[in-house]
Amino acid sequence: MSQLPAHRRPGVQWRSSRREAIVRETPQETPIALSFDGRPHTVLMATPADVEDLAVGFTVTEAVASFSDIAEVRLQTVEAGVMVDVRLRPGAVRHKARPRTLEGRSSCGLCGVQRLADAVRPLPRLADGAAFRHEAVQRATDALADRQPLGRLTRATHAAAFADRQGALVLVREDVGRHNALDKLAGALARAGRSAGDGFVVVTSRCSFEMVEKAARIGAPMLVAVSAPTDLAIQKAEEAGLTLVALARDDGHTVFTRLDRLHDLQLETA
Repeated sequence: MSQLPAHRRPGVQWRSSRREAIVRETPQETPIALSFDGRPHTVLMATPADVEDLAVGFTVTEAVASFSDIAEVRLQTVEAGVMVDVRLRPGAVRHKARPRTLEGRSSCGLCGVQRLADAVRPLPRLADGAAFRHEAVQRATDALADRQPLGRLTRATHAAAFADRQGALVLVREDVGRHNALDKLAGALARAGRSAGDGFVVVTSRCSFEMVEKAARIGAPMLVAVSAPTDLAIQKAEEAGLTLVALARDDGHTVFTRLDRLHDLQLETA
């Protein structure tokens, strides 16, 4: 395994009135300047690993262009961070990216967006047909902790994973930002030639509507989150026809939309 993007930092820890000098691993957070065909678009604060996945995933989930329209991704490491230029194929339909005036913080998916209409956009409707067992949800969430080496080392990152229909984890990406982790996963799926419709997405973060939006745009029929969803996340999941599962813990999970995809999940009645 290549060296993880983390640094060792000293600190002083207090536990039960006891003072102790410690050394802790902290995840790197680096400015990633993203441009399209040489035109600057935004600066993301992200973990400097799987940067090409991040660029591809951002392009797809922000609906700038489809994966097939990407000709190449050029990376250049400079003193201030990483410069990434996504080059589109000649004649590709390039949709106008949401204009941004601020850098994208690692915790935020909409930093710098200028108009309300750009913040909450209509979502594509997902196809019917995908079905899962609730055991697959538990299998995926139970396995995720062991697939987060940076998270185990630092306790300061998020993860996004893609599981097949049986719940086996296929791809996992980590980042200091939850949106970045999901964009990296989207890019990794596209570059690997895997369809997001053949499984489901699992995220370690809370489920805001932007996470639903990104999952829907890559065609994932189900999104599983370990934390609670916002009301808007549920509304957008209903709009897209996406099955939204949240509060996924060791002892079970809660389904908020499209329960029909979990065909063997029986609701208990009083």
